[in-house]
Amino acid sequence: MNTKVLFAAMLVAVFTMGYYADNTVAFAQYMGNVGSQGETGKYTLEEALELQRRRIESIEANPQAGSGTPVLSADGIFGAAAITAIVFGTMSGALFLKGRSGKYAAMGRG
Repeated sequence: MNTKVLFAAMLVAVFTMGYYADNTVAFAQYMGNVGSQGETGKYTLEEALELQRRRIESIEANPQAGSGTPVLSADGIFGAAAITAIVFGTMSGALFLKGRSGKYAAMGRG
């Protein structure tokens, strides 16, 4: 392949990625623009603090409810890991057993 064409294609790809990379920036704590009365976007800082205070009070009132993260269910952390291990373990075991026999298996090994 012509190296000049390859180099030009790589430069176009790099500049294109740089152009669109600005759209993927995430502002996690962004609450909006400050208005004339001091309000910020969705809700003010005082409203955000009040919501957090209510959440803490709700958790303290119901300690048996937990954090809300389903750890042992199928859509939780360990459930998803177990399902993934079963699927990929079955696939790798099947491929391993298929690879031990067949037309191209080494003689004397299977």
